[in-house]
Amino acid sequence: MRPEPSLRREPGFGLVAALFLIVVVTLLVITMARLSTVQHGSTSLAIQQARAYQAARAGLEWGIHQAVGAGSCASGSPDMAGSGLAEFSVSVGCESDSYSDNEGNPVQIFRFTAEAQNGTPGGRPDYAYRRLTAVVEN
Repeated sequence: MRPEPSLRREPGFGLVAALFLIVVVTLLVITMARLSTVQHGSTSLAIQQARAYQAARAGLEWGIHQAVGAGSCASGSPDMAGSGLAEFSVSVGCESDSYSDNEGNPVQIFRFTAEAQNGTPGGRPDYAYRRLTAVVEN
């Protein structure tokens, strides 16, 4: 004859289950915290990249205004002080070509390059750089 199996629960199973749940919940919390940190850094970088684009665009507009008004190339670094883009350094380069069209009228072509950056590469975690070009016929 065989002894009847015991239907009693083994002592200590509840403790093991509780520890397992604590470990799983802790790992989930750590993972969520890391994802939140990465997402915050990505959002900050996206904002800085959009601001770098706006600073480079402002540099292009400055160069176009200078060249069309004076009729000659204007290169330089427009001042961004007093704006939300003050932390960006902007440099604008310009090349021009003159020629005559089919009717003999003088035409001048300006090629602008504007670069905007907020520091040096590797110098800050939210470093952003943008380079824009434009061609204007005058």
